[in-house]
Amino acid sequence: MTIYCLEEFKVQFDKLNSKKSYNNLEQEIIDYFFDKSYIDLCSGVRLNNSEDTPYIKKRLSGRGGFRVYFLLIIKKENVYLMFVHPKTGSDGSENITDESKAFLYKKVLSCIKTNDLYYLVLNDNKNKLIFKKT
Repeated sequence: MTIYCLEEFKVQFDKLNSKKSYNNLEQEIIDYFFDKSYIDLCSGVRLNNSEDTPYIKKRLSGRGGFRVYFLLIIKKENVYLMFVHPKTGSDGSENITDESKAFLYKKVLSCIKTNDLYYLVLNDNKNKLIFKKT
């Protein structure tokens, strides 16, 4: 499984990861998305009805944790992380709007076409995310 992300995801991740109260975000993403099959990633709330390219909202760290929005392209075994937000804390919010969900979906499809993405890998110790521009 290859993992990519939008600029919006990287910006929000960097912002949250710099705050002590959200210091578990990076490990939660590593634990959930890395070394998994697409079948493992299909849990969560489906925001579309596609079997081949599900758009998913996933809860990480339980009810008060984080929400990650991502698109799976099963045929190519690619994951596209689109956005993340905490549910609690100083930057916490309930959920993003339907308009924001639609914007992210259109944006990820556009970025896939133009290859305007970041490729995510782990460092040698497999405990830090590295963002590489595609």
